[in-house]
Amino acid sequence: MSLEEALTGLDTLARRLRRDCPWDREQTAKTIVPHTIEEAYEVADAALADDDAKLLDELGDLLFQVYFLALLLEEKRQGDLESVARSIHDKLVRRHPHVFAGEEITTPGAVRSRWERVKREQEGREGIFHDVPESLPALIQARKVQRRAAAVGFEYPDLDGALSDLDGELRELREELGSGSDERRAAELGDLLFACVNVARRVGADPELELRRATRRFRERVETAEQLAEAAGETWTELPLAEQDRYFDRAKEAAE
Repeated sequence: MSLEEALTGLDTLARRLRRDCPWDREQTAKTIVPHTIEEAYEVADAALADDDAKLLDELGDLLFQVYFLALLLEEKRQGDLESVARSIHDKLVRRHPHVFAGEEITTPGAVRSRWERVKREQEGREGIFHDVPESLPALIQARKVQRRAAAVGFEYPDLDGALSDLDGELRELREELGSGSDERRAAELGDLLFACVNVARRVGADPELELRRATRRFRERVETAEQLAEAAGETWTELPLAEQDRYFDRAKEAAE
């Protein structure tokens, strides 16, 4: 089966389900989008796990979401799958003048800055923080806002500046923990998280994905520590914290 046949077949399937399946007939863009978000996260999980077979499967689920949402647009006479494809094609060409128009750009940072200028100058987007969805996960939203600010030159000149800010926010949180109100402590914690995102951005790390990796590592190490305790004839949940830490350190060493 060729690529064209496979994609056409998926389009035919989406239309058949929309017509013949009672559940699919009842869906709207608002009811489908939560599934789309879920599928996107499952793609991310598969990529983070380096599970190519699962990534292949999850990409299929996400691709079908695009087909189905495009079909809903078509029913409202507001677009279709072809217009979706043409729109993203034209947008990517427009935003990559260094590839398609001979413009000289040599670094990823310069590419991103040019990308933001194209949005403002050619696509009529207004304001520094145009089109930053409030529905984004907090870490992704913070990174996107910081990138927009950086695109107009409002950021620390180097990583040391971002690290110094992180140290400062941690110091302020410690001060509030000693005498501040719950509201002030929460606010300082938010500032600290925002500073962490800024450091992640400066070192080229995705804070959302790295937090997911850290969470997965912690979970796996605790599970391994529990298994080590059981192998030694002890019950993990009945151990004092110092002993749990000892098994946790062993689990960490085993993973490394």
